[in-house]
Amino acid sequence: MRNWILHLGTLALVAVLLVTLPPYHATNLARILVLVVFAIGYNLAFGYTGLLSLGHALFFAAGVYGAALPVTYLGLPQLPALIAGLAAGGVMAALVGLLALRTAGVSFMIVTLMFAQAGYLTLLYFNPVTGGDEGLVLPDAATLLPGLSADAARATIAFALFATALIAALVIVQSRLGRTMVAMRENEERSRMLGYNPFAVKLAALALSGLFSGAAGAAYALLFGYAGASFATIQYSILPMLWVLMGGAGTVLGPLIGTAAMFYLVDIAGSYTTATLLFVGVALVLLILFAPKGILGTIRERWLTWLP
Repeated sequence: MRNWILHLGTLALVAVLLVTLPPYHATNLARILVLVVFAIGYNLAFGYTGLLSLGHALFFAAGVYGAALPVTYLGLPQLPALIAGLAAGGVMAALVGLLALRTAGVSFMIVTLMFAQAGYLTLLYFNPVTGGDEGLVLPDAATLLPGLSADAARATIAFALFATALIAALVIVQSRLGRTMVAMRENEERSRMLGYNPFAVKLAALALSGLFSGAAGAAYALLFGYAGASFATIQYSILPMLWVLMGGAGTVLGPLIGTAAMFYLVDIAGSYTTATLLFVGVALVLLILFAPKGILGTIRERWLTWLP
């Protein structure tokens, strides 16, 4: 009950902020919420299952282009395109998992990175269709919800997607599958002795992670009107890892805290210097020294042990 009160209260607070913040910050918050969904997906694989992947940019880009290509070339309405992007991310993750999960540890990380890089090069190769680095420009977000302005439609859909992802993640981690994922992270061999199939559990976790990542990619393309090959670069595999580590790996609300903290850290630092990565590096060093389990992970360890 405490978990549900906390998470529903968080959703209520986010909804109030979207309505009351000035337009600039409300737009930033909508962008953050979409990226949080990406981080939630990464957290399911890394934080709960122990799968350190450097290939999640591929799943995010699959969602971006799974939505953008049907809209651009087939005239598909944007809301069905959002579902298409979600499915593209999940299918791509499952296909990668069938091969990559035959490895483990550093080998798994390298294999997923290779798949992501192959995806990026493929997007560049088919530049006439994908737009390559220049990308594709999509219709205004206002067409998603007729009758609302672009900002209102963007905020509404971003919040709906975030709320769905947060509740789904909470249900997953508290379910039997979620507990089995944690068991795989803690001791895979003991889980195997108890009769669980590590490959099947990890594949399910990676596919779920791909669904969240694909949904985030599709929403990002549709809400902000752009799809480009840059979304498949290594940067978009490292970013969700940093967000999760900062907020607290293996916590449901950690991705929200980490994504918001790093977004505004870069935003504020950018008003003073172009060396924003220096501030990010210092923040991560301090985090490792004083809160190695992330912000919420440290809070859970020291005070709120009941947090999922």
